[in-house]
Amino acid sequence: MAQTENEPEQAREYRVEELAEAAGITTRTLRFYRERKLLPPPRKEGRIAWYGEAHLARLRMIAELLERGHTLGGIAELIGAGERGREVAELIGLADAIISPWSDETPVSLGWTELRAAFGDQLTEANTAESLAQGYITVTDDGITHVSRRLMDATVALVHEDIPLAAVLDTARKAQEFADAIAEVFVGLIRDQLLGALAAEEPLPPGEAAHLTEQLHRIRPLARTVADAQIGLALDRRVRAEYEELLRRHRTG
Repeated sequence: MAQTENEPEQAREYRVEELAEAAGITTRTLRFYRERKLLPPPRKEGRIAWYGEAHLARLRMIAELLERGHTLGGIAELIGAGERGREVAELIGLADAIISPWSDETPVSLGWTELRAAFGDQLTEANTAESLAQGYITVTDDGITHVSRRLMDATVALVHEDIPLAAVLDTARKAQEFADAIAEVFVGLIRDQLLGALAAEEPLPPGEAAHLTEQLHRIRPLARTVADAQIGLALDRRVRAEYEELLRRHRTG
């Protein structure tokens, strides 16, 4: 029977093979998602399972989250939270605000010829291994990629000031330990003062996830400003103390 203008268009339904093709995945992957309860149950008609547009939208959302770096376990938690009354889209935005990089460092790649020009005979296996151990570089046949152009430029500049590369790397390792401790302070503040509600069993109030996301975006630059100011002030105190100790030794020497 032909559909009249006043009749609503019937929503499309898919068999499992058709849904997998529309989503760009294999039927095996689709069934795996069903087993992990990432998809709601299909409509059954006899022995045939029928899927709708909501299932296709869910599969596309899963693919997008996987591309953003979320794990299937994390996606299952987000979906489960949404089905318990939390808005999935808002929770996804909040998760992205939490786990996306807080730094804005730009990686830089250098070939072995450039590295030898920068570091000369200090480009040793030991120094390269130390850089690898600290997580700053990855090594390829053609050279290295450093996680931060700014740190790489600073390292080269310090070596050109006749500070041995090994000493620079040793200082970097110690500074990284203190930086991790500073980061833990700020993470603890955000965890305890802002994100405590995420650990509760009760659903977040409507709009709360979006509100927390906005707060996190505002706090990011504030945390970095405080950390930078604290390090600068600590350098002032330490340099002044060292200089006063040097003067004291001269006076009593």
